[in-house]
Amino acid sequence: MRAVALLGLPVALALHAHLPALPRAAPAPFVASPAKLASPRATILAMSEASAAHPPDACEAEALDEAGCPAPTNMERVKAVTTGFCNLFPVWIIATALTGLFAPSTFACVSTKYFTALIGVLMLCMGITLKPSDFARVSTRPGAVLLAFAGCYGLMPLLALLLSRALSLPSSLTAGMILLSSINGAQASNLCTYIGKGDVALSVLMTTMTTVGAIIMTPLVAKLLLGAVVPVNAKAIVLSTMQVVLVPIGGGMLINAKFPKAVQAVLPFSPVVGVLSTCALVGASVGGTAGPILAAGLRLQAACAALHMLGGAIAYFGTRALKYSERTCRTFGIEIAMKSSAFGYLLASLHFAADPLVRVPSAVSIVWMSAIGASLAVASRFNPVPDDE
Repeated sequence: MRAVALLGLPVALALHAHLPALPRAAPAPFVASPAKLASPRATILAMSEASAAHPPDACEAEALDEAGCPAPTNMERVKAVTTGFCNLFPVWIIATALTGLFAPSTFACVSTKYFTALIGVLMLCMGITLKPSDFARVSTRPGAVLLAFAGCYGLMPLLALLLSRALSLPSSLTAGMILLSSINGAQASNLCTYIGKGDVALSVLMTTMTTVGAIIMTPLVAKLLLGAVVPVNAKAIVLSTMQVVLVPIGGGMLINAKFPKAVQAVLPFSPVVGVLSTCALVGASVGGTAGPILAAGLRLQAACAALHMLGGAIAYFGTRALKYSERTCRTFGIEIAMKSSAFGYLLASLHFAADPLVRVPSAVSIVWMSAIGASLAVASRFNPVPDDE
């Protein structure tokens, strides 16, 4: 009998663990005499009355875990996993960049012909989080967009010039730093803004305006600070902006408007897809320029890192001093810190072919810009936004 009891004990425990918890009855409203116990029928009636007077609360009605708390739903578990994955964004970026540096063949399958598609996927993931009302709200603050434009094409080139002189970089690397700083903001800044709980609509508008503005501003800044004419293909920039920014964003907004329930179901996965797309872009870009990056000296590494860190810090604290909201300030910091380094590398390769060193700062910047932007996003994520925002 003892063996049977011991064998039955685990089964009983397992059944007990899987059975729903019964509501605890409140004490009976009467006191029974020790000498005279109530009849079974009277006891049942008393327990029924007590349960009716004291129904189980919401926590008791839900499924409980081992600690007695409500068990998380499947969607809550998915959100926890995707949040944890996105919180490690800097780790994935650094790991991808290191892989591209020391094992560039890993990303050989991600050729430049896939870049447009990857950026388009990234923008689509941002588009499904937006509504027309978001852009209507942002359009009421044109000053914020103009300030971002000034930071992109004013603050960053001057900062690049000061850093190059402070670190005594040779003229070729100085030219590369200025060219890097005078290009548009990176499309990945929209993802970083989303992860960092900034204003995604404002970030998209900033990126679009600086990208279109590169048609005039990049050659102008290069002429003023370098004395060199850097022609920019206006038609190609407008077409690229349409392909990789406006069309995917518009498509995502349309999907959000037409299929809101489906969007809510896939929304937890959108930042994960964005992170994976960004990692593929960074790995392929770094792998294609691994030689120049590894050959760059410490002074150039320091200059590129400082350009992105200082640019983001000045933008964030500067807009805070101007009394902008927290969400707007972190959007400014991320947007100004992140530059389209791959575009800078392309321009340097096309227009400074006689001096290969000019393209090296943009190659080095791909690593630093991505790592710093991802770090800013995760740091902002853990900084709560005020309730009134």
